[in-house]
Amino acid sequence: MQKESVTRDMATELPWVKVITVTGRVQGVWFRKNTLHQAQKRQLEGWVMNLDDGSVLVHVQGPKSRVEDLIAWLWKGSPLSRVDHLDIADAKPLVINGFEIR
Repeated sequence: MQKESVTRDMATELPWVKVITVTGRVQGVWFRKNTLHQAQKRQLEGWVMNLDDGSVLVHVQGPKSRVEDLIAWLWKGSPLSRVDHLDIADAKPLVINGFEIR
């Protein structure tokens, strides 16, 4: 009998879904564009958008380790930004392909 190796397929894992409000100097400093690039690099899904109060909202989903990696990047932000605080909450999964700026 042949031994079979079984690996967990990333596509069958439930995504880890977070909504993150980023405050600080995060508008007008290419924060959304850099977030888009970082999320795409990690093959995550979701979106990023500016809010009227000067903060940025990020809705992200994917494998837990990749989402955590993006959150770690969000603390640093784009080269011209200054991140003061991240408010992170659980969210419901989106039906979306890829990552976009809204």
